[in-house]
Amino acid sequence: MQPGQAQFDQGMVVEVEIGSLSVAASPRSSGEDMDHIRALAEVRAPLPPIVVHRSTMRVIDGVHRLRAAELRGDKKIAIAYFVGSESDAFVLAVESNITHGLPLTMADRKSAAARIIVSHPQWSDRMIASVAGLSPGTVGEIRRRTAGDAVAQGSRIGQDGRVRPVNNAIGRERAGKIIRENPSLSLRQIARVAGISPETARDVRNRIRRGEEPLPQPRTKPRPRRARQPEDTGLPLGGGTAPGAAAAETRTAAERVSEVNRLKADPAMRFSETGRTLLRMLNIHILTGAEWQEIIDNVPPHARKIVAGLARECSGIWWDIAARMDHHEVPQD
Repeated sequence: MQPGQAQFDQGMVVEVEIGSLSVAASPRSSGEDMDHIRALAEVRAPLPPIVVHRSTMRVIDGVHRLRAAELRGDKKIAIAYFVGSESDAFVLAVESNITHGLPLTMADRKSAAARIIVSHPQWSDRMIASVAGLSPGTVGEIRRRTAGDAVAQGSRIGQDGRVRPVNNAIGRERAGKIIRENPSLSLRQIARVAGISPETARDVRNRIRRGEEPLPQPRTKPRPRRARQPEDTGLPLGGGTAPGAAAAETRTAAERVSEVNRLKADPAMRFSETGRTLLRMLNIHILTGAEWQEIIDNVPPHARKIVAGLARECSGIWWDIAARMDHHEVPQD
């Protein structure tokens, strides 16, 4: 199973006895939140079905909804069955608690990533990061501590479903050999056989045509170290200023995380489609300065101008949203 591709039993929702369900093996080490359970119990609208692992009857997603149903005195609850292995069920549990509901703590997310690295070693750092709500760099560090020397061996599956070698040098060397033996092959054919991207295959082919080796030569002059930016100031990276930023209230990264987490715990936000969409959008903006810098550093040179332009346009859109929120009239009862 890949993230976002959970296998449900024909998408059917059924009602089962609450007593037949298990809540073991949760990725949440802190246990259940009684305030959240009471808030859910008071919601009059039907809550979304919980997700249950079919072979074990273990609750994958929805323990707080289950407890709320018990608090109301319900005997049965609506569920959707997940069909898959125990390890895939755990992945779905982690992914579900990142995209909605009460968020997992950083410690829980790191612990979950370590477990997924063991159960799904073929997954790339970016794929596991997308499930656990971490940066790829953090997952890489966890992998190095978990797997040791084995991290640099073999290949991994990326978020796009493609298999690529962990060590890109191996793919480049393989592509160089393929190009020398079959110069008429297309870039896609070379990339597919060598396990690299077509763009990398193009670079290898151009190097060989210039009489160079497939691998780039190491730099003779070290790149200047980038000044480390504080992670808890909440200031724009590089000192950039958004329109009207002078009048905005400056919050630390920790304060932003706290506010987004409060919104995630609000049933009025969580149980509407538009609310969940907004939460997913806001969740992007609680990354730390170091996590944003890692993303920036990994944008390929040919895409930087496009990304910069889109970032500026998105900044303007958010400021427009903020202005419209400030002036939005709340309906009176």
